[in-house]
Amino acid sequence: MGISCYLACLVLYIFSFQIIATNSRTSNIWKLDVDEGLIVDGKTLSQDDNEKSKVSEEDAVFNIITSTVYYGNTWTKHGFDMFCTDCQPYEQQRPAFVNGEETNPTEANGESDDEYLDCGKAVNFTYYDNLVGVARRHRHPNVPEPQVALIFTKKKSYKNGVTEFDINALEKRLKKAKREKPKSVQLYNQIGNFWRIKGDTRQSIECFRRALAVSPYNAEVLLNLARVLFTLQYLDDAIYLTRRSLEVQPPDRNAWQQYFTLGEIFKAYGHYQEAAVHLKHALDLRPDFEPAVAALKDIENIPEASVHVYTLLIIVCLVMGVLLVILSSVDSGNDVEEHKTHRHFNRAMAMRSLRGVSFSGPRGRKKGGS
Repeated sequence: MGISCYLACLVLYIFSFQIIATNSRTSNIWKLDVDEGLIVDGKTLSQDDNEKSKVSEEDAVFNIITSTVYYGNTWTKHGFDMFCTDCQPYEQQRPAFVNGEETNPTEANGESDDEYLDCGKAVNFTYYDNLVGVARRHRHPNVPEPQVALIFTKKKSYKNGVTEFDINALEKRLKKAKREKPKSVQLYNQIGNFWRIKGDTRQSIECFRRALAVSPYNAEVLLNLARVLFTLQYLDDAIYLTRRSLEVQPPDRNAWQQYFTLGEIFKAYGHYQEAAVHLKHALDLRPDFEPAVAALKDIENIPEASVHVYTLLIIVCLVMGVLLVILSSVDSGNDVEEHKTHRHFNRAMAMRSLRGVSFSGPRGRKKGGS
């Protein structure tokens, strides 16, 4: 009887403790304020802003939630403390909110196209995410590729490099195209090339990933992604993507860019013969492409003696190895012959064996006869 009373009191105590913990000051009632579009504390809906701010400051985690909004492609915080470590750069690039109120981009910077140029939210998966260079896209350094501007210029000058190019005008054109067709694969490809010029490798790879998520076998996008990884010295990934681009290239389009890229990659690898083959193929398709001519001349100017020296060294090492194996086998055979025991003639043992044969012979004949 005493044990049952004790258990009942224990259960009542635990139940009372749970009620007290649930109604403690650390628990918050969260509600969605439709007017503000934010998650707010339900207990402070009827209070003024001063009391609401005091309650929010008591809980740091709740303060982050109630003072953060999702704008564009990132969470932006507007509150008492800047808990979001990555929000400040986005605030400088996209000043859409000032003191918690939405402002017109024209009023902020005097331009109507001041939105951030990107390809939208990063996709979750593509068929090429297993490549090392793509998987490590968040760790890559910024490497500008000014020669990519030749893609956007009508007048191309290979001798003097890139002609006069207005990157700001290109950015405005791409922003306008994004507003008109925000989900175009060609637009994603162009924005990726734009970020290649600027040197933001992560943004360029993300744009190419988004394009490949929509069109996995786009030869142009695959080639551009291969060029980015080649610049970052991910040569195996670049070779794979370039060959894949060559496979899916439409038959009615010229594939000289793929062959030129393969020639450059194999040249960087040190495979000069294979690089020369691809560069010659590129020149057959595009004879006036001077970078391919210059790369082929560099390969031809490499002294062949160095190649012959390495080849001769490998042959000598192989011959020496074979000779060592043969000599070691001959020496081991001589040692076996020297240690082999020689049997000598013993007259006593011979007589015993003859006697054994003579005794066993008649017995065998008797058994056979009987």
